[in-house]
Amino acid sequence: MYKLLIERRSLDFLETLKKQKKHYVQITSKLLSLSRDPHPQDCKKIKGERREFLRVDVGEFRIVYSVEEDTIKIILIGKRGDDEVYRRLRNL
Repeated sequence: MYKLLIERRSLDFLETLKKQKKHYVQITSKLLSLSRDPHPQDCKKIKGERREFLRVDVGEFRIVYSVEEDTIKIILIGKRGDDEVYRRLRNL
């Protein structure tokens, strides 16, 4: 099982979702499943400059993460149809 390291901005985003229980449960369930299998069938590599990052979609949300040895680092969580996730990723 991999360790999950969740960046502050992702934790803040999850905090805002606590009021939307369905979405909160979907995302936290996916995070736990990533800790068991960091390369699920639906993961894809990010194209462009940040090729070391992977992404998975969860309902209407997207999780961007990296896998380093025994740790999964959750970089960003955001709306799937929103380019804001990729704008924030470019600014890292």
